[in-house]
Amino acid sequence: MPAAALFPLPTQSTAKRPVPLDLPYEPVEKRPLPPGRPRDWYITHNRRLKAMRLAIALLDSGVYMPNQARNEKIRSTAELIGVHPPSDTTCHMVRAYMRYSR
Repeated sequence: MPAAALFPLPTQSTAKRPVPLDLPYEPVEKRPLPPGRPRDWYITHNRRLKAMRLAIALLDSGVYMPNQARNEKIRSTAELIGVHPPSDTTCHMVRAYMRYSR
């Protein structure tokens, strides 16, 4: 057995299960949100999830810098992945995720 097979390379995954990175996008199974929170919490929570999905889709499409992600680009990406068009606030949040994820 070659020595390279014994030790994974730094970029090699050591996950127990295969990670489906090359598979087409498939939404995660939805679970019910916890009951009893104020309405604003649910609105903010869903806005964050949407912004994160859009930020990931933009990164996957080659938009790496927040100044490349104009509102029109974010909205066209939302249409492409099947998400309702985001508000200006959500677009701002997408750029914030792209800025601070480094």
